[in-house]
Amino acid sequence: MIRWLKTPKLLGVAKYIECYWFLEKSAGGFERPKLNPDPSAHLILSSAKQTYQYEIEDDTFKGKGPHWLYPYSKTIELDHAKSLACIGIKFKVGALYSLNSVAFSQALLNTVKAMNFDVFKGAAFISADELLVKAKEDPDNCIELLDELFLPLLAHCHEDTHSEITRKIIPLLSNNKPINELADLLFCSQRSVERSFLKVTGFTLKQCQSMNKLEAILEYLYQRKECDIDWVDIAYQFGFSDQPHLIRYLKQQIQLTPKNYSQQRGFTIDVYGGVESK
Repeated sequence: MIRWLKTPKLLGVAKYIECYWFLEKSAGGFERPKLNPDPSAHLILSSAKQTYQYEIEDDTFKGKGPHWLYPYSKTIELDHAKSLACIGIKFKVGALYSLNSVAFSQALLNTVKAMNFDVFKGAAFISADELLVKAKEDPDNCIELLDELFLPLLAHCHEDTHSEITRKIIPLLSNNKPINELADLLFCSQRSVERSFLKVTGFTLKQCQSMNKLEAILEYLYQRKECDIDWVDIAYQFGFSDQPHLIRYLKQQIQLTPKNYSQQRGFTIDVYGGVESK
């Protein structure tokens, strides 16, 4: 298995794209990993012949080749039984609102759609297959090519008051600032903050903050063996009133109790490892 995660090198790209990642795995191993809810959109580049399958509650999305994984608030189960190789472009929360070529709406949340990779071609076109080879053999060069590919498109993104407010909100949510204090920090009304954030991201402030907290908890748990996990301590560290509060939260977010999760360890961070650069 080969994997890496790296950030864009160009500022004009880094404004809208959080990171690039690459995964190549052979058939077998853990075949049904899960994705935890994520307010960011991912563009997945793969060979035109490579199949994909995402199960989101009662909906199943199947297809081949490059596709959009839109922001999702529900746990997703993947089919990784076969060998695969893919590059992921993780956009920053709310970036699709500013990306003119993508008609973003709340209707796209929790969906997967095939896409035509030619939409993203720059002056020096490179195919998805060529990028996959570069990702495996020369990750740094792959990053440069991806930056070159996306820069012309991202240069035409539009910004308005809603996107500007949202851009200021996102780091505050990541730092666990209380939602009721955001308006004062941004010198605007709470209603304006909530309306702009919902319009740009498709999620409420509370939903996004809850997803950020879940990701932080999963990263914390990934670094520890089951015998070393103290759920009472975790509840305290992550701001829950008590252990039952944490249990209710996890059951709502990932449909698992803490005990079930620690035994199964079935999320992508558990199966493929953490987010450190490789």
